[in-house]
Amino acid sequence: MKPLLPGSTIGVLGSGQLGRMFAIAARRLGYRVHTYSPDRDTPTGQIADIEIDAPYEDLDRVRAFAAAVDVVTFEFENVPAPTADAAASAAPVRPAGLVLHTTQHRLREKTFLETHGFPVTKFAAIRQPGDLATAWPGFGSAILKTAGFGYDGKGQYRVTTLEEAEAAWTAMNRQEAVLEALVDFEAELSVVAVRSEDGSCALYAPSANSHVAGILDISVAPGPFPEHIAAQAQEIARGLLEQLNVTGVLCVEFFLTKDHRLLINELAPRPHNSGHLTIDACITSQFEQQLRAVCNLPLGSTEMFRPAAMANLLGDIWGNGEPNWAAALAMPEVKLHLYGKLAARPGRKMGHLTATAATPAQAERLVREARARLAS
Repeated sequence: MKPLLPGSTIGVLGSGQLGRMFAIAARRLGYRVHTYSPDRDTPTGQIADIEIDAPYEDLDRVRAFAAAVDVVTFEFENVPAPTADAAASAAPVRPAGLVLHTTQHRLREKTFLETHGFPVTKFAAIRQPGDLATAWPGFGSAILKTAGFGYDGKGQYRVTTLEEAEAAWTAMNRQEAVLEALVDFEAELSVVAVRSEDGSCALYAPSANSHVAGILDISVAPGPFPEHIAAQAQEIARGLLEQLNVTGVLCVEFFLTKDHRLLINELAPRPHNSGHLTIDACITSQFEQQLRAVCNLPLGSTEMFRPAAMANLLGDIWGNGEPNWAAALAMPEVKLHLYGKLAARPGRKMGHLTATAATPAQAERLVREARARLAS
């Protein structure tokens, strides 16, 4: 594909906050942006030149959307496969629909990882009655997850007995599922990685992540990991970019076990929550990298200006009224990013704060303090 130069039009399937930050990066570089989703007045639509609200299942509308742009990309991986195929019939799609097909389904993803020799958590496929009873003796405590369409802790059940596992599977209407062994981990980390069509790659420093109720809470970069662990995580991410033939951004989430082994937890074939801090802390953000990759432009530097920490802002923060933005922004090292969502709900990602500092620990302390000030 020839480079798509500024002035070209990028189509985005999906319209949430990831598309919004992508659209901001694209508009800054002189590109036009069209977005397609079933919703209107969306985070992406507020930035895009054109917002189309139509069902993903309306394949004629999808084809017309793709025909009006120069390239199509995604802002979330749960776009239905027929939608991706319909878009691909009218415009290049980056990353390709096959990447989405693999990564939007936990069982396909884990099978791919295992088959290709990547370090993955122990798992078993649960498809029919009897599968749980057969698999359970090799697990003990585990997590039962729906195979498809889960994120931010949704569709997951922690189980400690076969009876609990059976009850959890019944609660998810006995749909296809994955039984995963619980990992006794020391840390959670992620690597945001980027690849162009010509095979060139850019890798960000691993971030250390902490979660609350299955939702990412804090990310700190660079994470406090030994140099060989950071290098190994980046090389695994590079290998996945190549094996999946990704053109675009891929985030690889890892567990670091207490005996210092890396195990892949999940893949996300798009910019990732843990990479939001790259907007304020790196020469090139993950969103600009996505644009460069899908437009076949040279990738930018991933060098960090300073260590950084990101704190998610969930709808719970609005529980007692409008947060005290001025109190947080009185801290000069802190940046505020709000997503333009129309209603704040508990657990809903409404924005994030980023702090930069001389050390990762200082950045984390600052971003936590800034978030606490919102309630003052």
